[in-house]
Amino acid sequence: MIHLLKKHFGYDTFRPKQAEIIQHVMSGSDALVLMPTGGGKSLCYQLPALKLPGTTVVVSPLIALMKDQVDALTANGISAAFLNSSLTAQEMVSVERDVRDGKIKLLYLAPERLAMPGVRQFLKEITVSLFAIDEAHCISEWGHDFRPDYRTLRDLRTLFPGVPMLALTATANERVRNDIVSQLSLRNGKIFRSSFNRSNLTYRVIPKKKALERLVQELKARPNESAIIYCFSRKGTEKTAADLHANGIKAAAYHAGLSSIQRSRVQEQFIRDVTPVITATIAFGMGIDKPDVRLVVHRDMPKSVEGYYQETGRAGRDGLPSECLLFFSQGDRFKHEFFIREMEDPNERQRARKQLNDITQYCTLTSCRRTYLLNYFGESREATPCGGCDFCLPEQKQLAKAKIAIQDFDDELFERLRSIRRQLADERGVPPYIVFGDKTLQDMARYFPQKRESFSNLSGVGAEKLALYSEVFLSEIKKYTREKGIAEREIPSPIRREAKQKTARALSKTMHVSIQLFAEKRTPKQIASVRGLSEGTILQHLEQAMTLKKLPDASHVLFSPEERFECIKNAFEKAGTTMLTPVRAKLGEDYSYDEIRLVRFIIHAQEYQKQLNQ
Repeated sequence: MIHLLKKHFGYDTFRPKQAEIIQHVMSGSDALVLMPTGGGKSLCYQLPALKLPGTTVVVSPLIALMKDQVDALTANGISAAFLNSSLTAQEMVSVERDVRDGKIKLLYLAPERLAMPGVRQFLKEITVSLFAIDEAHCISEWGHDFRPDYRTLRDLRTLFPGVPMLALTATANERVRNDIVSQLSLRNGKIFRSSFNRSNLTYRVIPKKKALERLVQELKARPNESAIIYCFSRKGTEKTAADLHANGIKAAAYHAGLSSIQRSRVQEQFIRDVTPVITATIAFGMGIDKPDVRLVVHRDMPKSVEGYYQETGRAGRDGLPSECLLFFSQGDRFKHEFFIREMEDPNERQRARKQLNDITQYCTLTSCRRTYLLNYFGESREATPCGGCDFCLPEQKQLAKAKIAIQDFDDELFERLRSIRRQLADERGVPPYIVFGDKTLQDMARYFPQKRESFSNLSGVGAEKLALYSEVFLSEIKKYTREKGIAEREIPSPIRREAKQKTARALSKTMHVSIQLFAEKRTPKQIASVRGLSEGTILQHLEQAMTLKKLPDASHVLFSPEERFECIKNAFEKAGTTMLTPVRAKLGEDYSYDEIRLVRFIIHAQEYQKQLNQ
């Protein structure tokens, strides 16, 4: 798993609880994962999906979120797809065909699509290895974002009794946690809880007086950095965006009153760093994967602590210092109370009033805000200054701060690298953070790597991104360091050095069988037929044998016609990678993964034979 973690995601170590959760998932057991936004929940099912047979089905609430996650996985060399209303009928057929052929490891679906009889029948016809239920708090009416469509997920236990289920959420108090376990019939109901403490976030609440002036001050202190400003009403989002424009700040409003095309455009421009500031109702942001939001502002008081925590959790998902600012006035409380009095259901009214009292208490605290948030979610904390809220920071560090963290990277190089990242992202039609996150760019501007090997040691650089992007970024870094007379710095990597000393994995029994049949001059396709395995699995066995220098002569493996072979070979060269997905993207759907994989094997086998002959 550590090997896969580095290869696909570019990380050398797991975050707290991830390894334990992954081990639990691989054992075929159910679980509920409570992990703060940005804590690495997705990895808890994405990594097991690579090792488990068949397909992992991920239930996700929003189309935009599905696309972001599939784009990110594809960029990391992982086969993933989604089925939703944004696809044409032909595209849906193509995705279903790839899933049936075993080419898709993660399939994303919305809960309402999963309720369709045709979709359920399709899933019954394939091998589903795991159900991952994202934003699982939506299944509970006691949660802050209850969605009736999530209740249909209860049927999965009956329809797929042998398939394990992993429910994941960033916001759930004890009552909601118990409800999730009950609603989904999680066997044994094992709950994994990471700390809710987001140590890189600073929490501040300030009086609403002169809110616009203070907001403009905060945003101008962070030029070109991404910010989300939450407002109580649609009208509020429009007015705030207009006011910011009048002050020279590029902002756009997002709310449910806009058409789906307008909302998609605003969200796309924000994710791609075209529009740095979004003014929004809470309709914006659930599951937004953008990791480099540096400021989340609540222009009006939120409805609940759960909602506030989730919304502030969209700041600093990459672990870098970020701010959460809330403007408070008693007038906001009166607005909420008016709507609560209009509720007909007494239980709903009681629940809403309790939530309002809790968030009001947070806004009027005279002690550490972080401690209150952690206690609210059942996590104790010693009564010591947290260093990250308005009660635990000196006044001068609360100003639109002078940054709390010392900037120890070269800012000029960082901006150059950001420009390159933006160009690459635009060429590929993906958000910039899918190329590399800010943290990786900062490491480039901190250590100035000059060689491909050094570049590969940066956090966030996996095999796929090393092949795709190392040349262009190294070229810019070398150019800059020559101009400034800067030398490469050593990248601290004791874990990586230790990993490099490990020997390659030995051949398993099943691999030995495949290699023996290959030595008898049988082709991968013939071996697959004899053994009842896929041709792709056999080729993996042979590639492992090649790595260990135990591959028999491969001259009997041929590919026909030769023109098609040359076309695939050229696509590998143009893509600059040995991964299948980007090569197939260049070739188109007329070329299957099996034949692309076979050509890759033949190319590698020819190079392998040359090395042996030398």
